[in-house]
Amino acid sequence: MDITGKTRVEPDGGAVLVTGSPGFIGAALVRRLLKEMKSGTIVSLDSLNDYYEVSLKEWRLAQIEKAAETSPVKHVFVQGSIADKALVEDLFRTYRFRVVVNLAAQAGVRYSIDHPDVYMESNIMGFYNILEACRHYPVEHLVYASSSSVYGGNKKVPFSTEDRVDHPVSLYAATKKADELMAHVYAGLYDIPCTGLRFFTVYGPAGRPDMFYYSAARTLCADGTIRIFNYGECERDFTYIDDIVEGIYRVMRGAPERRTGADGLPVPPYAVYNIGGGQPENLLEFVRVLQEELVAAGVLPEGYDFEAHRELVGMQPGDVPRTWADSEALERDYGFTPRIGIREGLRAFSRWYKTYYG
Repeated sequence: MDITGKTRVEPDGGAVLVTGSPGFIGAALVRRLLKEMKSGTIVSLDSLNDYYEVSLKEWRLAQIEKAAETSPVKHVFVQGSIADKALVEDLFRTYRFRVVVNLAAQAGVRYSIDHPDVYMESNIMGFYNILEACRHYPVEHLVYASSSSVYGGNKKVPFSTEDRVDHPVSLYAATKKADELMAHVYAGLYDIPCTGLRFFTVYGPAGRPDMFYYSAARTLCADGTIRIFNYGECERDFTYIDDIVEGIYRVMRGAPERRTGADGLPVPPYAVYNIGGGQPENLLEFVRVLQEELVAAGVLPEGYDFEAHRELVGMQPGDVPRTWADSEALERDYGFTPRIGIREGLRAFSRWYKTYYG
């Protein structure tokens, strides 16, 4: 693996904490670590809340446990919230984590409009607890999930981590920007190597049911009508789950270097990267491919009348018309750019959907 200008971090033989597992990304990352690591311990922490059906999270957890049966790595699942400061501190004190990947957060742009309290509890106080624990029980690398939502209504494309992100259009986006600021402060004050990852519209098998592609599949299966926002004039930089996990896996093993600036003062060991497909897809095209793959997988019948099951509507509050990732920095520093296209990704999702729901 190519890593440029980073401090090598080897998780083997140590303890790794992944919060937000068995969430969508967290579960996929833990399975990857169980496959790649040769020794050590992986601790999964998740509250198993009911933001969406707990049964799907339990299914993902069962997949993790199945993978752990043949792995040389020990896996420990702890049910709890990162907002529980005492629990977080106890885990750090017990395991002395070498690497922490914080994926736990209250997700969803639209949900944040009606449920702001849970975002402050999980995304702000929860992440603060993680940072405090890293301060008192030093880690070699803290990797945390940010979001493309921080770019708000940015007119310049593609979105670069060099762009100003001072105008979020949802509370969810504001909490993610706040996480980046807090991480920068802790990196500077306490010399904690921190890397934030701005994910762009993650999708794939066993994903989040509140995401458009998943909810659209369910609606079509129920003979309902899907709503396509901004009258179809939306573009998203969809990123397949395997690409996201590959990016996280590479980043967690290369931490920002501790160094001294020209003024003689320490430079915060801090970095932020985009992880996105790098090719925005029109939402109508995305829906067309999804429909074709649902038919091919046998989820929907041949000859399904798609035109009768979709409605073009206006933009929703807190949403943006376009996302597009500039991932050149990820390619430069870690030798990786997401490569899986929507046809391959939606085919995998559709086949999983057929198997999971029968």
